[in-house]
Amino acid sequence: MRAVPAWIDKVHDRDKVEQCIYDLAFKPDGSQLIVAAGNRVLVYDTSDGTLIQPLKGHKDTVYCVAYAKDGKRFASGSADKSIIIWTSKLEGILKYTHNDSIQCVAYNPVTHQLASCSSGDFGLWSPEQKSVSKHKVSSKITCCGWTNDGQYLALGMMNGVVSIRNKNGEEKVKIERPGGSSCPIWSIAWNPSKDEHNDILAVADWGQKLSFYQLSGKQIGKDRTLTYDPCCVSYFSKGEYIVLGGSDKQASLYTKDGVRLGTIGEQNSWVWTCRVKPDSNYVVLGCQDGTIAFYQLIFSTVHGLYKDRYAYRDSMTDVIVQHLITEQKVRIKCRELVKKIAIYRNRLAIQLPEKILIYELYSVDSSDTTLMHYSIKEKICRKFECNLLVVCSQHIILCQEKRLQCLSFTSVKEKEWLMESLIRYIKVIGGPPGREGLLVGLKNGAILKIFVDNPFAITLLKLSTSVRCLDMSASRNMLAVVDEHNTLLVYDINTKELLFQEPNANSVAWNTQCEDMLCFSGSGYLNIKASNFPVHQQKLQGFVVGYNGSKIFCLHVYSMSAVEVPQSAPMYQYLERRMFKEAYRIACLGVTDNDWRDLATEALEGLDFDTAKKAFIRVRDLRYLELINSIEERKKRGENDNELFLADVYAYQGKFHEAAKLYKRTGHESRALSMYTDLRMFEYAKEFIGATDPKNSRMLMTKQADWAKSSKEPRAAAEMYLSAGEHLKAIDIIGDHGWADMLIDIARKLDKAEREPLAKCAFYFKKLKHHGYASETYSKMGDLQALVQLHVETCHWDEAFSLVEKHTQFRDDVYVPYAQWLAENDRFEEAQKAFHKAGRQNEAVKVLEQLTHNAVVESRFNDAGYYYWMLSMQCLDIARESEEQMDEMLKKFERFQHLAELYHVYHSIQRYTVRSRSLDEPFSSHMPETLFNICRFLLSNLTKDIPLGISKVNTLYALAKQSRKLGAYKLARYSYEKLQDLHVPSRFQESIELDSLTIRSKPFHDSEDLIEGMMCYRCSTNNPLLNNQGSVCINCKQPFIYSASSYEVLPLVQFYLEEDISDEEAVSLIDLEVPHVDRKAARWQDMSSGESQSLKLDEGVDDSEEDPFTTKMSFEQGGSNFVPVKVSHSVLRSMSRRDVLIKRWPRPLKWEYFRSLLPDVSITMCPTCFKMFHSEDYELLVLQHSCCPYCRRPIDEPN
Repeated sequence: MRAVPAWIDKVHDRDKVEQCIYDLAFKPDGSQLIVAAGNRVLVYDTSDGTLIQPLKGHKDTVYCVAYAKDGKRFASGSADKSIIIWTSKLEGILKYTHNDSIQCVAYNPVTHQLASCSSGDFGLWSPEQKSVSKHKVSSKITCCGWTNDGQYLALGMMNGVVSIRNKNGEEKVKIERPGGSSCPIWSIAWNPSKDEHNDILAVADWGQKLSFYQLSGKQIGKDRTLTYDPCCVSYFSKGEYIVLGGSDKQASLYTKDGVRLGTIGEQNSWVWTCRVKPDSNYVVLGCQDGTIAFYQLIFSTVHGLYKDRYAYRDSMTDVIVQHLITEQKVRIKCRELVKKIAIYRNRLAIQLPEKILIYELYSVDSSDTTLMHYSIKEKICRKFECNLLVVCSQHIILCQEKRLQCLSFTSVKEKEWLMESLIRYIKVIGGPPGREGLLVGLKNGAILKIFVDNPFAITLLKLSTSVRCLDMSASRNMLAVVDEHNTLLVYDINTKELLFQEPNANSVAWNTQCEDMLCFSGSGYLNIKASNFPVHQQKLQGFVVGYNGSKIFCLHVYSMSAVEVPQSAPMYQYLERRMFKEAYRIACLGVTDNDWRDLATEALEGLDFDTAKKAFIRVRDLRYLELINSIEERKKRGENDNELFLADVYAYQGKFHEAAKLYKRTGHESRALSMYTDLRMFEYAKEFIGATDPKNSRMLMTKQADWAKSSKEPRAAAEMYLSAGEHLKAIDIIGDHGWADMLIDIARKLDKAEREPLAKCAFYFKKLKHHGYASETYSKMGDLQALVQLHVETCHWDEAFSLVEKHTQFRDDVYVPYAQWLAENDRFEEAQKAFHKAGRQNEAVKVLEQLTHNAVVESRFNDAGYYYWMLSMQCLDIARESEEQMDEMLKKFERFQHLAELYHVYHSIQRYTVRSRSLDEPFSSHMPETLFNICRFLLSNLTKDIPLGISKVNTLYALAKQSRKLGAYKLARYSYEKLQDLHVPSRFQESIELDSLTIRSKPFHDSEDLIEGMMCYRCSTNNPLLNNQGSVCINCKQPFIYSASSYEVLPLVQFYLEEDISDEEAVSLIDLEVPHVDRKAARWQDMSSGESQSLKLDEGVDDSEEDPFTTKMSFEQGGSNFVPVKVSHSVLRSMSRRDVLIKRWPRPLKWEYFRSLLPDVSITMCPTCFKMFHSEDYELLVLQHSCCPYCRRPIDEPN
């Protein structure tokens, strides 16, 4: 810190008597200085010290002045006990008095209230008040001051007390100094800093102490001992420094904590008052002898730099170490004046007035360069006077004019070098610990290199002018010097040759990461120079002190900043000379992405693939990296045609014509053609191939069509494909887009020999539902198989059938899909016939089985019975045609016939029970007797497994109801008891429980008429109404023959032929007329017709002669096993055709023969299903349904 006098004035009165300067006050804007001198108030211009105007108004010595914070008025207080208020225009506007002389005045910084203090009281005046409120005090007030917020007023008194009052004058805090009245308080000041958390009061007393207090009265720290009686204390505007003056005839600068920093100005008498100019580094002193001295304080920069760490002095007593890259900062508080700072690697040296502190960078991980934790390593407790300070790993170097001293950290002087001239510049340039090198520049122009462990200095160069700044390149091969004429000189250290020089330089720095790059500053510009290229300039204020990679460290006034400088300019300078590797090295220091891309491109075109690859990796350009990779692979395989590689590069860069020329020159025309076609530059491709062979032209046309297709221009693509003769591709495009008109044209123009394109046309016609055109195309091709397939797929069955008539080989191809189609459309019966036509018996059976299953599941039992009958007949057909399957099919035939009859009868029961859900009493279209018979028939046949869908509950329920109606009470009771063992649906529950009770009131037997109806016509045994042995006689085991409508037992007995009689022979014997002439004509008339067989009784008396058949029945009857009735030739001959019914089953089944035993019963048999009916019932049912009720054969269908 230096104090430079700006101006000095000395005040005398008219008699040339020196006037003591008791007080000073600055106008808040700093333009004017108000001075209390004698009995006048003087107003000075601060810029040059001219007296603006002396103000007269006081009759005695003026002791104090104060300016309001708003700059509108100021006040002066005098020994004449009066206070005068002056305006900023230097006019007195108000005067008021106290009872004693005025000692001090102070304006409130917020309310502009004026505090005026005298020997016995103090007053508070504000412009809005008419009177001044005054408050008595016990001791003389020597000084006063308001807090920053204007809430409190501190009064310093002669008796050593500081009294803190509020705005109303009431005492809030009382601070009593230890010395009491022997140590009067002579000056106080509040710290104006806005950064402090508390209001801090500086108190100077004549006990030669400087103390600091909080508003609460609590002392901060200890008293600071002074060596003089202080008369005035004043803060800088931001509160960072304090100025003190007093009996030592000088003003001193202190930190805000009271650490003395230095002298401001030595005077010839006591310094009574001192003030700091607002917001500046100017200080004014007022002395006993009338001297007014105005000083400018110059705070020199104390700092040090090593690479990216910058250490500098702050607030004179602190050191801040800043990491210029990460912007981290760490503050080291020394609490003494910091005189010098040096930093090197992990060492930091700080020189204080009485010692040097050596700090070490504390780091757990030595690789982490961003840590900022410093700890004290050594203290050298000696006072040193030096111009420059340098620190190394194990030493400190002190520079004292011409002398250099090397001291260890333990204060031992190890080396000393004496120079021939003053040392102007010194810098550590690195080296192993304990053996570092120093670069020294002297005033006489000599540049030396000194090693810490070597007592001899090495002269590097000798210049004619003084050295101002030095730096050595990273590899120690070049030296940059700035001389006192601001010229930059760069030398080769080894040859001492001047490489180049540049004007207008004030400092220089080599790049630590790049050997031949340096920067220098001067005349407001930053200059960057690479190798021997021209200098690149940009605007920059300050001094360059370091250059690391792309960062330049610049010191401007007091602040150090790291400026990011893209290294683009030097990189491009290298590129212009095709020095790609050097350009890459520069780029690594920091350039933009675009610069990297330019470097990569230039290197690629210069065929420096290694540099290009590294640069493209930086910009993550995979496309070019793939190209470089492929070129490197080709080089490994022995390719070395650089022109071809360059052609590939040009093609990648979009320089297609240059690429094509190179391809042509290297004999690779095909590559050029591929390039143009891949890029859809078909016009250029045509130009390139010119009128060469048509094969290339056709290939070009195809590729153009490919492009048109991919670029969403399909119609153009299709036309191009047709022109190129690529019919299939054209047809694909046209078909996909559904352009039927174009497709028809192509199909009609194509020759029938071109089967593949025609087939594709037909395929798309089918897809587009143009079946007529598809048919036309297949006909043109003569592809009958495909034509049949088309008709089948489109379900055009008539066209398909007409084709089959002409070409029977396609019979299966039509009828099988037709049958499947019918089946899918629920036309199962037609489907079944179609399968028959196609000769697919197994499929026919499958369809019927599915049909039957569906009917059962849907409770359509009438249909189920019919389908089972049809199934049985199918099985019979298969058995007749296939020897292997005959046994299996015959078993199925028997089972299906049985199921058909069961479902046929259950249909009536199901209808009866379903109707009962909605009615109280079940309703049926059948007579009770018929339903009664049906139930008994069904239960007699349900002795084993019960088929799907048939309910035993429903059957028993229906039987119980009908039995009750017909008087079969025993059977009804049996049915109800059986129902108790079964799971009964809830809808029948109540009815069954009620009927089970009421049936007990009926007699326990069945009606005689009903029992007689169950007589066996072979052995005349009356059978029970319900027979657990099945539908056979309990005595002779002869099966009952039932009517298929009423299910009454018919008077028929089945008989069998002896082994040697064939069916044809048996029929011819039966058909013979009876030979006895005298017998009356037989009464039976055979009513056979095409539709059915009937037996009808003729009028007349029965013959009494015994029938041989009856004899045969009775003769062979007996035993527990069934004995069938077998007849011989003679018995057959005795039978009349009218008495016999024959079931003429197709092969491989045998015919079945039945003899009627009651001539008065007319019986009809259906010629298709061979079911027996009472003739009247059959005729009625045929009239109702126009078909057989069992097999549904229409009455008009021929047998």
